Amino acid sequence: MKEYNLIINGNSYNVVINELEDTLAEVEVNGTPFQVTIDKPLKKSTPAPSPRAPRSAAPTTAKASHSTPKTASGNSYTVYSPLPGVILEVNVKKGDTVKAGQKLIVLEAMKMENNIEAERDGVVASIKVNKGDSVLEGAPLIIMN
Repeated sequence: MKEYNLIINGNSYNVVINELEDTLAEVEVNGTPFQVTIDKPLKKSTPAPSPRAPRSAAPTTAKASHSTPKTASGNSYTVYSPLPGVILEVNVKKGDTVKAGQKLIVLEAMKMENNIEAERDGVVASIKVNKGDSVLEGAPLIIMN
């Protein structure tokens, strides 16, 4: 298992390579599992993740979800960007109590505004983006408790 911290367009990604066989890698990007196809076989002794992994990788689950499952800390979950785009609005601040379905962020992607909503009730623990930031698909936006 190798772990890397990548900075892409100013966003930090924690990438863990769990398994690597020829051109197929099982990785976690900020805690979200992905299966990634690599264009050239890598040696197991010196794996190097592709910096495009968050954008080009497909989630291992078919569920269209913006958040991770519960973490080891219990009730925390992270809201991730479903698409690459630009943050137009951040409608909450740290410490705000939110209800399921409440609009958290407005993300512009391909000239369309996308509302990113809370999947469940919670309290905003941390906001990882600001208005005007460009984000990649899978980028962490908000951490909720």
